[in-house]
Amino acid sequence: MRFLLLNHAQNAYQSLRSSRVRSFLTMLGVTIGIASITAILALSSGASKIISDQISSVGGNIAVIRPGTTTDPIASITQSGLNRDYAASTLTEADITYITNITNVRSIAPLMVLSGTIKADSVAPINSPIVASTPSLADISNLQLREGQFLDNGINQNVVVVGSDLSVNVFGTESSIGRILSIHNQSFTVIGILKKLNDPMNYNSVDFDNTAIINFASGKKLNNNVAQIQQINVKTKPDTDLKATISDISKALVNSHAGEHDFSILTGEQIAKPTSQLFYAIAGGSTAIAAVSLIVGGIGIMNIMLVTVAERTREIGIRKALGASNSDISWQFLIESLAISLGGGISGYICGYILAFGISHFLTFDPAFSWEIVAIALTISVVMGTLFGLYPAMRAARKDPIESLYQV
Repeated sequence: MRFLLLNHAQNAYQSLRSSRVRSFLTMLGVTIGIASITAILALSSGASKIISDQISSVGGNIAVIRPGTTTDPIASITQSGLNRDYAASTLTEADITYITNITNVRSIAPLMVLSGTIKADSVAPINSPIVASTPSLADISNLQLREGQFLDNGINQNVVVVGSDLSVNVFGTESSIGRILSIHNQSFTVIGILKKLNDPMNYNSVDFDNTAIINFASGKKLNNNVAQIQQINVKTKPDTDLKATISDISKALVNSHAGEHDFSILTGEQIAKPTSQLFYAIAGGSTAIAAVSLIVGGIGIMNIMLVTVAERTREIGIRKALGASNSDISWQFLIESLAISLGGGISGYICGYILAFGISHFLTFDPAFSWEIVAIALTISVVMGTLFGLYPAMRAARKDPIESLYQV
């Protein structure tokens, strides 16, 4: 049996080599499909990894509380815009007090993201976020200062910590300590400048390089004394049971919300799942294109194998006359089909990572390598080779040896 398989593999190699151009063009359809899927998986894994690394860097004892109960990123695509822009958050200032009093909670940082124009010597880009939070945000999100200091409850409320890129955009320099900028026509003094992070994709969904961070009380004042809390970050004490603490937080919030479980508590991998509308739209569209490419590639394999069977009808007759069984003939052509699909799969995997690294130059994270991506690429290749090569192989096996011998 091993000898027969080796013989079939040698025959497949010789057949593909004798028609290099035709074989290459057939593999190309598979290559494009596998490359697309590989690039999507590599980039999505890279996006998840960068957030997972952020969670790990602060000890892995972080929980994120968000309003609403929808945690499915695909479902959030159709809901997030309305919820974010118009609906009132279910999280309140009372929740902050309840969570603070829970045993094993080390620190807590609410996030209120405001819209508005940031102005100084120049006007900041329109997408520059204004974040109102507490001094604990620096500890929980591992924010480091380039110079100056972070927010402090004991200092003037009208102070701001800015990202390095925002400092350059509005002041023309990274050294802007003591300078004044305007938010909602309210003056704020710069007391700190964050170190450049180069990671706008994080579990806070905030690009801290372009952010102005103000005290939570100042944020309320700018928002007509209404606390519109989009997220609450919680950090537990070291060597504590995070699950037990989350259970206590959940019970406290349910009681605070009159029995309504209108919030989500995320940890670990849940936080690491990318939820960007744009990312999922691109990933979904790319997956659809990849699926079409794979179907086209599979049809190409079937077509070329049917042509090969027709060209080698006389050879099939000779083999059967010498004692080859239908199974032997089927395996001969099925292995040839698998060779084409595996060749396309391997080259697609390589091309997919080249494409992913090319795209990553325009992003802020690199693709991730994992054995799962290799397994998926190879599995799809094997399934394609088997699925689309099975009919030609069966057709070859069913040929009548007498008629095949007299085929011109």
